[in-house]
Amino acid sequence: MLELCRELPKIELHAHLNGCVRDSTLLELAKLLGATDVEDVILKKGRSLKECFQLFDLYHILTTDHAILTRITQEVIEDFASENVVYLELRTTPKKNEAKGMTKRSYMEAVIDGLRAIDTVEVAFLPAANSENLIGSLPNDITHNETQRKKIFVRLLLSIDRRETTAAAMETVNLALEMKDMGVVGIDLSGNPEVGEWQTFLPALQHAKEKGLPVTLHCGEVPNNKEIHSMLDFYPQRIGHACYLEEEHWKKLKASKIPVEICLTSNYRTERISTIKEHHFADLYNANHPVSLCTDDVGLFSTDLTKEYDLAASTFGFNKEEVFQLSRNVIKFVFADDDVKRTLAAIYDAAEKRFMP
Repeated sequence: MLELCRELPKIELHAHLNGCVRDSTLLELAKLLGATDVEDVILKKGRSLKECFQLFDLYHILTTDHAILTRITQEVIEDFASENVVYLELRTTPKKNEAKGMTKRSYMEAVIDGLRAIDTVEVAFLPAANSENLIGSLPNDITHNETQRKKIFVRLLLSIDRRETTAAAMETVNLALEMKDMGVVGIDLSGNPEVGEWQTFLPALQHAKEKGLPVTLHCGEVPNNKEIHSMLDFYPQRIGHACYLEEEHWKKLKASKIPVEICLTSNYRTERISTIKEHHFADLYNANHPVSLCTDDVGLFSTDLTKEYDLAASTFGFNKEEVFQLSRNVIKFVFADDDVKRTLAAIYDAAEKRFMP
């Protein structure tokens, strides 16, 4: 099953750029910055929640430098492509750093520079209207010929941090609208779930929705009855985590059919659940609710999408057909255009002939 999960084409919808930095890169840069106090944490797999938080400040420092940001982006895309992720929505919070001459726009330009710099895999990140971009040709190149480079669609989500003001959140949404022709396809609300008020971000999120920009929300990471209710009433295109929904919320969610981005390892490592077997993924899956297995932070939680599928299969007893369909169903929930969805469907059609003869 692990081999199937590795070779299977996969779609990742919930991955934070900062948390996907390679351990080797993190260690190298930490040494350069003199951050020796986190070296043991970087080298440790299976980090505790407290140890995960120790790395957050380091992530922030690294991603307020244009050159490092470009490098990290390049490596993250290469890593996802290496495990046969064929479509990735990478989310990140545009930052300002006056000392480095960084604006929210220059931050995103550094990310895009990272996409352009990749030459080990073929990266399709521009909409079809602005680029030939592999659409239509990608399925024909599905081979395991080692001389052929892997190919991956990449789209970007701009994250609003819960520490931000209404004005700052609006600035992020407007930047996303300005950069739609550069592969930006949506808005995410994330950050420390115990910080900020829903009403602070609502005007910016409503603006995004009015302009046709899809929204995904980190929802129910901590118990907050009123906020969870308001988020579901907002009716976003997707939500992530959904760990602390009460019965009324589950009824509303299931009636709405809002897809849920499921992060099994992340939820376990951050102590949202006591065991994987108790995860609400099983209830949603058995109810035929739209779900997508995701990683959240591959570096921070020492996981990847292959492991997440294998973990789901081993925990909940899926056979290979069920695993394949679980992956294929995610096509419906991507924020990319219909041309990309058709191309992804063709990729899965080709893969089905190989894996399900």
